[in-house]
Amino acid sequence: MCTEFIFPIIGGLGFFLFGMKNLSSGIKNVAGERLRKILHYLTKNRVMGLIAGTGVTCILQSSSAVMVMVVGFVNAGLMSLQQAISVVMGANIGTTITAWIVASITWLERYGGIGTYALPMVGIGFGLTFFCRSNKARSYGYAILGLGLLFYGLKVMKEAFDGVIDPNCISTREFFAKFAEYPILGVVVGTVMTMILQSSSATIAIVQVLAGTGAISFEAAIPIVLGDNIGTTIKAQIAAMGANTAAKRTAAAHAIFNIIGVTYMLVFVYTGLYPRLIRNIFGGTIDPNNIKWAIALAHSVFNIANTIVFLPLIYYLQKLTILIVPSKPGEVDGKPQYLDEYLLDTPSLALEQTTHEIIRMTQIARRAFNEAIQGFLNDDRKVLAKVALKEEAVDNLQTEITRYLIALSRKRLDVENSQKLPVLLHSVNDIERVGDHAENLMEIAERKIDQKLQITSIATDELRKMASEADSMMEDVMEALAKNDHTVARRALKREDNINRMQMEFRMNHIDRVNKGECGLLPGLVFMDMLANIEKIGDHLTNVAQAVLGNLRWNHTMYQEEPITEMPDSDA
Repeated sequence: MCTEFIFPIIGGLGFFLFGMKNLSSGIKNVAGERLRKILHYLTKNRVMGLIAGTGVTCILQSSSAVMVMVVGFVNAGLMSLQQAISVVMGANIGTTITAWIVASITWLERYGGIGTYALPMVGIGFGLTFFCRSNKARSYGYAILGLGLLFYGLKVMKEAFDGVIDPNCISTREFFAKFAEYPILGVVVGTVMTMILQSSSATIAIVQVLAGTGAISFEAAIPIVLGDNIGTTIKAQIAAMGANTAAKRTAAAHAIFNIIGVTYMLVFVYTGLYPRLIRNIFGGTIDPNNIKWAIALAHSVFNIANTIVFLPLIYYLQKLTILIVPSKPGEVDGKPQYLDEYLLDTPSLALEQTTHEIIRMTQIARRAFNEAIQGFLNDDRKVLAKVALKEEAVDNLQTEITRYLIALSRKRLDVENSQKLPVLLHSVNDIERVGDHAENLMEIAERKIDQKLQITSIATDELRKMASEADSMMEDVMEALAKNDHTVARRALKREDNINRMQMEFRMNHIDRVNKGECGLLPGLVFMDMLANIEKIGDHLTNVAQAVLGNLRWNHTMYQEEPITEMPDSDA
């Protein structure tokens, strides 16, 4: 039994899944960045989002890959929940293309069988990956190799089913007939299979292969196909783990959309209307030659119909998702709140709103800094986990503010406003670097916890004192920006002098403690790293304070002017 059936099924499934992975990976390497841009820019309304999600999923051959992309976009604040939902709907339609590919194998079998084409494709694909130096050629090779492996896996599974499963066996017919008699059982089986295999395409392929052997009827296959749509949502749930609430809502919307769709579709399955509809399309009879096509059609019809139902209801689906996945206390929204595209034609107001957004960005960076310090002092991993999310929000705000300033630079500006643009741009970069250093502090704190390092009470007090001065400096910088107050800006610069003095003093104190044997080497290195990052934060805040003193114009104490021609590197 094992050698004749179980082993071939496991191996064939492995070929199929590995082929799908290589096919998707190869296409992503060739066109992944362009596809990401398509998803990002073609989601301005629900219809375009639906089309983008469908098209990209058809190309990548993986709804899971698209869902992971979408969750990442939402997590970074680059896409709203409503935009994401429309892409999710499109991805559900696009993923049905694999079932049509599997069904097309029936046509290939008339011309020598899929094995005839699978092995040459594997050979050609491997040759491209092994002999070609061009990354693009190798990516095409992986795609061809993946398609060949996919075909070969289907061939192995089909032969295993043909050799063992007898469609005329009474017990076999009774087992699969249960799914037609009790569709909810078939839905559960389809859900569990897809959750285990982590591939909706694999589940559909197995059902199509079984149906092709005559082991499972069309009526029994439909509930499994419906369950497959629920099971596939698990990948998005996994991708959203550790992400922000918006990303978790995207994954939840995917699940809600499919669960509700399967629930109401079951009514039509129990009454026989849905199977009858598909049968009528095939002239009332589905024979073994076209049952794979019928299953592919049933899969597509469900997802298209479900999308048609929900597309006008995206707003309500969004509200339901927000109700089910509420915001966490203290969570940060990484999307801009003050940048209004309509104000670009009024540069003075646009610059004022940009300043408000920079102040908000500074506030988020300040919270990240304080949480990193708190997590370090208290060995609190829960607090440290919040830092990375805030740093992501800061990164996204840098991107959005910079885009806004670039768009503003293309307008007709007077001399005063044009001089402010590069200064604000550099201030945004400085605040982003503050967020980076807050993340560095978080990583140092995690190292301290992992290695169970103990910092002396004197070092702890020194660190707390220096962090407090940096926190006060951030508060002064925000106030100086908000009020254009030179007095407060000078106070911030005075605090930076204090931070520099503290770093030198505390470093000397640390060396003295090491010489006296009062502090270990590893705790000392961690302490010194903390001081260095806090001092760097003071340096970047100094640049912003100097910008205020210069009335957001260049002077001899500031950077040399640089033209705004492209997006800055956030790691610069």
